[in-house]
Amino acid sequence: MNQSTEALADDVGERVQFDALRGAAAGAGEVNLDMILDVPVTLAMEVGRTRISIRNLLQLNQGSVVELDRAAGEPLDVFVNGTLVAHGEVVVINEKFGIRLTDVISPAERVRKLR
Repeated sequence: MNQSTEALADDVGERVQFDALRGAAAGAGEVNLDMILDVPVTLAMEVGRTRISIRNLLQLNQGSVVELDRAAGEPLDVFVNGTLVAHGEVVVINEKFGIRLTDVISPAERVRKLR
């Protein structure tokens, strides 16, 4: 076989393996999530954003106030690994901040946004 034939054979081999995996997943009916349940993810809440020049950034010091693009009382954005998954409001529980989810984005919508 020449190099292009070998590359084509490798590509066909990979395609067959992926097709077999898709068929196995479709035939299973149920998805077993046990394998990924203990995988850590980063959960972050965003109060708001702003853009400032480097000049203004360097002038910030203790007591400086930075205006954000979100109004007081507006819901926070909740991100998991950088993907928006929900909106919520700040709560205080035992002198610690928390967030009460007010709107969770559907899994279908989250997948659609990934594309």
